[in-house]
Amino acid sequence: MHHAKTDSEVTSLAASSPPRSPRRPAYYVMSPSPADPEKFSLAGSTPGGSPIHHFHKPRYMNSPIHHSRESTTGLSFSLKHNSGPWRKLSHGAESLSSLGGEETEEGLEREENSPLRCYAFGLLCFVLFFTLFSVILWAASKAYKPVILVKSVIFESYNIQAGMDYTGVPTKMMTINSTVKIVFYNRGTFFGLHVTSTPLDLSFYDLKVASGYMREFYQSRKSGRVLTIVVTGKQIPLYGGGSTLMSRSNGLGPTVVPLNLNFVMRARAHVLGNLVKSKFYRHIRCSLFLRETRLGKPVRNLAMGCEYHDSRK
Repeated sequence: MHHAKTDSEVTSLAASSPPRSPRRPAYYVMSPSPADPEKFSLAGSTPGGSPIHHFHKPRYMNSPIHHSRESTTGLSFSLKHNSGPWRKLSHGAESLSSLGGEETEEGLEREENSPLRCYAFGLLCFVLFFTLFSVILWAASKAYKPVILVKSVIFESYNIQAGMDYTGVPTKMMTINSTVKIVFYNRGTFFGLHVTSTPLDLSFYDLKVASGYMREFYQSRKSGRVLTIVVTGKQIPLYGGGSTLMSRSNGLGPTVVPLNLNFVMRARAHVLGNLVKSKFYRHIRCSLFLRETRLGKPVRNLAMGCEYHDSRK
């Protein structure tokens, strides 16, 4: 049963009910897309500036409680939803910046090291080329061995007589004078030779009875000379080894004495200054006979009695 309300009841109800608060504007948050986080903005910060304000009317616009709850929840959700991409973006930007810095440092290091690598590579190529060139020159020089030949041996004098050695022991004494001629020819086309020799020794079996010395000389390329060396021995004690030796001076008639000539000639070539050197050694041994009847004349069949051996030293 419905009762009509009186004016007093309506007045009392109106007085007891609280006055309604004015209608608050609605705020909407637009979340930026993950591809373009920089476009984050609060759309509709004012009721007039919001594009949605004119086209969308919330369901609970007339309720202030629902309105405030809805706006607060929407804003907090929007911020929570968008906080992740911003954190990811900042972390990615830091990693990109660190990677960019490392790449820049690596690029600078490469630019600094590239000239050094070029210099090192050029130096290595030069060393290898120079070494190869030096080896080629050295090998080529070995093909131009000098020509060394004993041309002649002449005995000028020979004498056997009694005597004493430096300690006073009596024994036979030998005196001999001879001349040895040697042909030397440098076949090298691009180097000269510095030539030396060991003493030229004449020996009676194992007993040395005469010696001669050759001076050092320089022989230019594609040239030669004839060397003359005097080999002499004076008052050489023979002891028991020369008991059978004799000479015309003591009235025992002419004699034949077997002798050996030994020496080593050394030639040194400066192919490329002091950096590349080539050395030649030739051992020479000649077996010959001193005939007292042929004093002052060259020894016969000398070429057949001489041996030549090349060695490294």
